[in-house]
Amino acid sequence: MFNTSEEIVSFKELINLLLKRNIKKRIAIVWPEEKHTQEAVILAVKKGFIDPILICSQSVANKFSTDNLFKCYVETDPIKAARKAVDLVRIGEAEAIMKGFVSTDILLKAILDKENGILPKETVMTHITVAEIPNYKRLLVFTDSAVIPFPTDKQREQQIKYVVEICHKFQIKEPKISLIHCSEKVDKRHFPYTEHYVILKEKCQKGEFGSCIIDGPLDLKTSCSLEALQYKLIKSPINGEANALIMPNIEAGNIFYKTITLFSKAETAAILQGPLVPIILTSRGDSITTKLNSLALATLISDKHGI
Repeated sequence: MFNTSEEIVSFKELINLLLKRNIKKRIAIVWPEEKHTQEAVILAVKKGFIDPILICSQSVANKFSTDNLFKCYVETDPIKAARKAVDLVRIGEAEAIMKGFVSTDILLKAILDKENGILPKETVMTHITVAEIPNYKRLLVFTDSAVIPFPTDKQREQQIKYVVEICHKFQIKEPKISLIHCSEKVDKRHFPYTEHYVILKEKCQKGEFGSCIIDGPLDLKTSCSLEALQYKLIKSPINGEANALIMPNIEAGNIFYKTITLFSKAETAAILQGPLVPIILTSRGDSITTKLNSLALATLISDKHGI
């Protein structure tokens, strides 16, 4: 059973949970040739929740190989480094992958390779962000700001399953999942996906997504503000306390992500779900803090060991 009083509501609490439970995962770092990735990995090692596997150039290996805490594989370019990381997952040596100074296309090509990749057939791959937003009293999980342009009904159902799993890892017994729209009304003509929201709620009531509450369509304010909900005279089991937002499309997710990080100075963690292990897909320009948070998130949710 979950104890809701122990719900993880910040990245600091997330890292403390990893340390308290002695959770440590082997994470393959693909081409860690830039400072922010290196410093985030060093911090995670010092805190004690990862065993890093650096897949890197000879110069970076020379820098870290003298320290027994860092295992290094030397490769000559990012393409070979990405393939090596995927191979390490397949043989069970790595439990997550982190993108370093390598383009997303190169990493995804290795992950999606039909013969040697790590995305199981017919599995949905999607991008999930966790945000710690000032003045919001809980971590907020949301989809998909980077991968799926317009989720199909099947893809959206899988997004919900991933999000519920993450919320349960945060020790939330019954996460509140909001199906986002620009209003609270189903509009089959202009926004056909809102009609499927009704089906998603029915499936939730039948227990098909596990322990959770799903409601929608709701707009962002009625999802995350009880005052806004009450002002509009709307009754919703979300109660203005959403733990997660299912975005209608990549534009909504991307705009929301950039808005909260620019104007609200939100801290974030970002991963890909769907492959055999979590993929930390932060930008090459992301901060050390974002990369550290993402390492912590991947460590918490990783539970697969090769094929």
